[in-house]
Amino acid sequence: MAMVGLFWITEDSVYVGSPPAVDGRCVRLDAEGVQAIDEDGAHAWRWTELRSATVEAVPVRGTAGRGVGAALGRAIEALLTAGVGLGSEPPEMTLCLATADGTEEVPVHCAAAGGYGSEEIALSQSLLARLVAGTADLGAVESWGRSNGGLGTPKPPVREALLRGWTEP
Repeated sequence: MAMVGLFWITEDSVYVGSPPAVDGRCVRLDAEGVQAIDEDGAHAWRWTELRSATVEAVPVRGTAGRGVGAALGRAIEALLTAGVGLGSEPPEMTLCLATADGTEEVPVHCAAAGGYGSEEIALSQSLLARLVAGTADLGAVESWGRSNGGLGTPKPPVREALLRGWTEP
């Protein structure tokens, strides 16, 4: 499994945020659209029925290596990763899906305990917009996952390069 931007990519699936929780809650993307599984069951939206898809309340990673602030950030990340002190649930974000009937807000767990880099957030939002517009191919992301998903999360410059490639026309 690998995190690239706001996406968690496995060898067979692409998720927004984190992979499925213990209770099965997740948001999965595929060629047809978006599928959300929560305590109320499964919900699906086809790409063609969506007007927009954005992720709100995304935790932004602070600037690393800045004295006390960076040390505190690392301590908080360690606590979140270990699941102690601040609770075992990762921070939540909201996937906002606009349709002709209104906006659906779907909670998703953040996969990056320390938050996401601003460039990765922007590129991820761009990829979602292009998927909705029909100008991006999720197949490229899925193909990368089949080949590389088991290798772990790449370094930030590689993640950004992947997102740029997936968002280019």
